[in-house]
Amino acid sequence: MILVFDVGNTETTVGLFTGEQLRGHWRLVTEVARTPDEFGVLLLALLERAGFDAQAVEGIAIGSVVPPVTGPLSQACALYFRVPPLVVDARSRLPVRLEVDEPLTVGADRLINTLAASQLFGRDAIVVDLGTATTFDCITADGAFLGGIIAPGVRTSAETLTRRTSKLPATELSLPTQVIGTRTEECIRAGVMYGAADAIDGLVRRLKGAWPRAEVPLVIGTGGLAETFGKVCREFTHIEPYLTLRGLQMAHAILSGGVADTLATSPFATGEYEP
Repeated sequence: MILVFDVGNTETTVGLFTGEQLRGHWRLVTEVARTPDEFGVLLLALLERAGFDAQAVEGIAIGSVVPPVTGPLSQACALYFRVPPLVVDARSRLPVRLEVDEPLTVGADRLINTLAASQLFGRDAIVVDLGTATTFDCITADGAFLGGIIAPGVRTSAETLTRRTSKLPATELSLPTQVIGTRTEECIRAGVMYGAADAIDGLVRRLKGAWPRAEVPLVIGTGGLAETFGKVCREFTHIEPYLTLRGLQMAHAILSGGVADTLATSPFATGEYEP
């Protein structure tokens, strides 16, 4: 089994694969500082509770945009699973091309989404990843990352609204029952959710209008809110909530023969991480 980690700014999504099959997945809060031992105990407990044998884990891949988490998580994997983790970043030798001005600044999640979208669909695609930020990744069928858009995430926008207004309550991110709200909570929910949906559709249309190739790109929604927005975003053609996890599994399959090279440049291996 292969264990993979998509470490985002707000949440860390964990996936367990047997071959290409996603057997289990969990979400952890990234913002909670954890030691390697805390990570190890938590991960072992999650696997055990779901009925999986931790000793059957034979490979681990980490894609992280939060360097302070990468180190202790990598240590936990090495100590508790006895498996050297493979850290995937812009320096990893993957069949993707970063056709942007500063390739090494491309986040691991966008790199991994490029791999997954090109391998799974074999079509030009726009991947809309609904996380702390909403990212729009422009990807060609043959695995080129052309760049894209980074916009405020839906949750970030909602929290900013309620935090900066004294009488507006915090509201869960679910679709409202009607567009015209008759209670304050429903008004907020309609504004946040439908406003975000229309913004996503509008940005996708702009990207399609600027697309440098003749082929009309697919639009793939992913991330924790992908299934929710898949119901109201008219530009989405596919919903793949765990696209990044699948990309990490692919990256591990491709890079597992060169784990030592990849680890040699990670903060965990170079000693740049300080607990």
